[in-house]
Amino acid sequence: MESLLSSSSLLSAAGGGLCLRKQNLKLLSLSGNRVLRCNVVAKPKSSNNLVTRLDGQESSSLFLLCSRHKSRFQANATTGQPEAFDPKSKPNSFRDSLDAFYRFSRPHTVIGTVLSILSVSFLAVEKVSDISPLLFTGILEAVVAALMMNIYIVGLNQLSDVEIDKVNKPYLPLASGEYSVKTGIAIVASFSIMSFWLGWIVGSWPLFWALFVSFILGTAYSINLPLLRWKRFALVAAMCILAVRAIIVQIAFYLHIQTHVFGRPVMFTRPLIFATAFMSFFSVVIALFKDIPDIEGDKIFGIRSFSVTLGQERVFWTCVSLLQMAYAVAILVGATSPFIWSKVISVVGHVILATTLWTRAKSVDLSSKTEITSCYMFIWKLFYAEYLLLPFLK
Repeated sequence: MESLLSSSSLLSAAGGGLCLRKQNLKLLSLSGNRVLRCNVVAKPKSSNNLVTRLDGQESSSLFLLCSRHKSRFQANATTGQPEAFDPKSKPNSFRDSLDAFYRFSRPHTVIGTVLSILSVSFLAVEKVSDISPLLFTGILEAVVAALMMNIYIVGLNQLSDVEIDKVNKPYLPLASGEYSVKTGIAIVASFSIMSFWLGWIVGSWPLFWALFVSFILGTAYSINLPLLRWKRFALVAAMCILAVRAIIVQIAFYLHIQTHVFGRPVMFTRPLIFATAFMSFFSVVIALFKDIPDIEGDKIFGIRSFSVTLGQERVFWTCVSLLQMAYAVAILVGATSPFIWSKVISVVGHVILATTLWTRAKSVDLSSKTEITSCYMFIWKLFYAEYLLLPFLK
């Protein structure tokens, strides 16, 4: 678990005293332990008794409820792991509930899903008159159904990984105790049912099959049943993510717009083929990179990711190299476009993305989980940027 106390948030607990300002502090009683609830921790009066990590033995009876990603969870000062969340201290405000659901939904995947469907949908646009309320209705149907299925998939993964997430991602609602397992089950069951219901009443077979295949692969990836939980096997896990993010999203949602919305025959265009090939590379990178910051918990619980078997540094630079190769191909494809505007946007855009990636990669400290995680989120931003460029490739 990452240290909850950074260099700017230090705790001094010598002699049972707390050298903290009075504002934003509240001492509570929780199961016989002294609890400090804090939002802002001031500089200590003395530097002799600083506790910058949660592994000091002197403070074994101290528990903290600190704001992290605007959430509240308990951390044992000796183990650094989240403890069971106490319902009595659990806030009931709508804002806190909304924040917990926001983290549960894994917002970076939500943004990726929305942008990918929007981008692929516009690949089916052939003339200006195609941009109509009919198009946007079809896009809205696909986005809403896909988002509900996305919440099912990421939620099921958290239900299956509660103990691992206590090590790797303690801020998630199930790992922190903000959500009970029953609450998590209720959410994922509800959203999966609503997703299939919407896909069925829309009447688009490409949309329905996209939801169905995503459901099957997402379940097989996470759920701990015989012959399943494919995330344990690095290659199979990568193939699951590739199938959903690269193939299903590009082809199925394109066909939803092409055949169901516009009523046109199935046709695989040059931009669609490029988008599928490019996102195959990107999906592999995401599948590999997401395990780099999680290596500690994966080792403990026997998840044989590539980062565990090959090492963080090798996997990191493999991911960077794969993306650079993909950008090089994108530049060549863009340069062959018959349209000047498409050529300029594609080439210049991908040169900027490739240069930005290389500059960022060289600055990452691979011994820092915080920096690796930050770089992983940067990879997602590159993923978003690519979907903004794809509609300009002609």
